Amino acid sequence: MRPVKPVRLRDFIEDTDGRLYAVSVYDNDQKAGCVLRYVPDENGERMSSDGTRYKKYDFEQAFGYIRKYKPEYLDIVHRVPYDDIKRVLKPDEEIDKVTARDKRVKKLAGIFGVPKGTYGCTGSLLCGLENESSDIDMVVYGDFWFTAQKNLKMAVEEGRVGALSEDLWKKVYNKRVPEIDYDTFVLHEMRKWNRGEINGTYFDLLFTRGYDRLNSVVVNKGKVCGKKTVEGMVTDASFSFDSPALYCIDNPEVSKVLSFTHTYSGQAKKGEVIEACGVLEDHGSEKWLIVGTTREAKGEYIISKTLIENSS
Repeated sequence: MRPVKPVRLRDFIEDTDGRLYAVSVYDNDQKAGCVLRYVPDENGERMSSDGTRYKKYDFEQAFGYIRKYKPEYLDIVHRVPYDDIKRVLKPDEEIDKVTARDKRVKKLAGIFGVPKGTYGCTGSLLCGLENESSDIDMVVYGDFWFTAQKNLKMAVEEGRVGALSEDLWKKVYNKRVPEIDYDTFVLHEMRKWNRGEINGTYFDLLFTRGYDRLNSVVVNKGKVCGKKTVEGMVTDASFSFDSPALYCIDNPEVSKVLSFTHTYSGQAKKGEVIEACGVLEDHGSEKWLIVGTTREAKGEYIISKTLIENSS
């Protein structure tokens, strides 16, 4: 089935065999680009409201499963044809169902202070497969994200929502395994205002483009030119919290730095000088530096030199 509204990043789809996938790209015109997350399994640890049990798959497990059972879906992500899609779960359209059963999500929605239809909740809560250890993945669309970010910052400063504890910061750092040291990581993260704690549960505030700007940034694969470290002033950071995060920079060779790992989203602001290490790609008229070419982005990073210098 092809839905009335385009499939977009952070939606979930269910295929005709009941498997659930997280949509992970904006390029969904021909097929839905996603990653398998939940598979019906009578021994699964998650259970839906109708009693169906599911097994949750991490990134490597998901690709192993698709390689074995659905090799025709295999690509850089999993490409599911629209004829194989049973339904699409959209965070903004399902939010009332989620807030009805989860007071924490309802409270966060109120704190964000953005209009109905511009926010939602994705991940396990969207699928109705959350458990007591599940994080909360809130999503806000387009420029409304920046309003939600501002209101979240205010709520944390006023004590209405908790900032991350030292233990939780260390947990996030160890989970991400970034190439930068812990203090540098926290220095950058503390000013992003895109996460926090509510009633002891960790939550993220995630950015997704509005329908009017789905194709405003087209990301494609270029010719790989090898590893490189670059430095430059950020001239545009309006999509720095997107996926991939995008930084336009003033550099004689490289025009854009893209991060495919959430670790380096929102890492720098317009006017700041960044240092980035990644893989250089030739895109004809320009060259891009890609950070996050592997799952854990080994040897790749983005730092704001301006932020570091101003904090010392």
